[in-house]
Amino acid sequence: MSLTFSRPGRAQPLLVAVGECMIELRNTGSASMSRAYGGDTLNTAVYLARLSKSSSPSQTPFPPFHYQVGYATALGADDPYSDEMLAAWKAEHLDTRFVNRPPNRLPGLYTITVDEQGERQFHYWRQNSPARDYFNEGPSLLEQGLAQVDVLYLSGISLAILPPEGRQRLFKALASLRAQGGKVVFDNNYRPRLWASVQEAQAAYAQAYACADVALITLNDEQAVWAESGEGASEAQIVARAQALSNAGCAEVVVKRGAEPTLLFLSGQAPLSIPTQRVPKVVDTTAAGDSFAAGYVSARLKEKAPHEAVLSGNLLASVVIQHPGAIIPLTAMPSGL
Repeated sequence: MSLTFSRPGRAQPLLVAVGECMIELRNTGSASMSRAYGGDTLNTAVYLARLSKSSSPSQTPFPPFHYQVGYATALGADDPYSDEMLAAWKAEHLDTRFVNRPPNRLPGLYTITVDEQGERQFHYWRQNSPARDYFNEGPSLLEQGLAQVDVLYLSGISLAILPPEGRQRLFKALASLRAQGGKVVFDNNYRPRLWASVQEAQAAYAQAYACADVALITLNDEQAVWAESGEGASEAQIVARAQALSNAGCAEVVVKRGAEPTLLFLSGQAPLSIPTQRVPKVVDTTAAGDSFAAGYVSARLKEKAPHEAVLSGNLLASVVIQHPGAIIPLTAMPSGL
């Protein structure tokens, strides 16, 4: 099955990522911390925007773009941190028309420490984040502007931060987008502490997969979703479910297995095993999955084949994990993507 990511008559597809961006405090190994901003779908959106630029010659100040990238979330209206985030997103060429800014609210915050193997530990302060209330009032900016959107990208964290009513509003938006000819990409990024129960997470994931045209599955996260209930947590069972998901109508299913080859399932075809990019030293695994998603989806938006998209995702992720932090310097971005 071949996916077309733009609707007829659109010069540039618009992809909108849905989620939350928070203030990031990173342990620097001393009594001080460095401050940045981060969030899984925001990381993906930034990398997608960077990869959207064309290498074709242009007379304009910026080169033409293969597609546009927007971000749907909520920030504060009267604090410097929200202002800085919005300015940084605009500098990365993100479309901010879907960002709500209620007054008297502050973004969430998290701290991060990284061990010698590059693995991370997080602590969060996000209970009162305005992003949690994005769908709580009247029609959100995303729901109002859905007719302008070609692709919606969301993650398991996008679902987890929302209350049940907001989550159902998001599912309704996904269904409406698909009915209009748009596409949905779901990344299974899983954080157990964000869910009231594993059963709630399993039910939400089932709904998300049913709405998805592209499913990006991290093996470890999928195992964690099912491990507590003891149902289908082995790699073989997850691979079987990925194959079934592909056969049931999700056009492209990718299973990421760390350094092991990535598996690609296309409807009606035998799965492909695609090697990852080995690196001399893993510095920080932050945004490994987020950058893979950007590499994959960008390639597909540029009409590259799914197996080429996996290679692009693996390449970008391999570069990102050799740098500290979620967003690497622009000068470190690999060429050829």
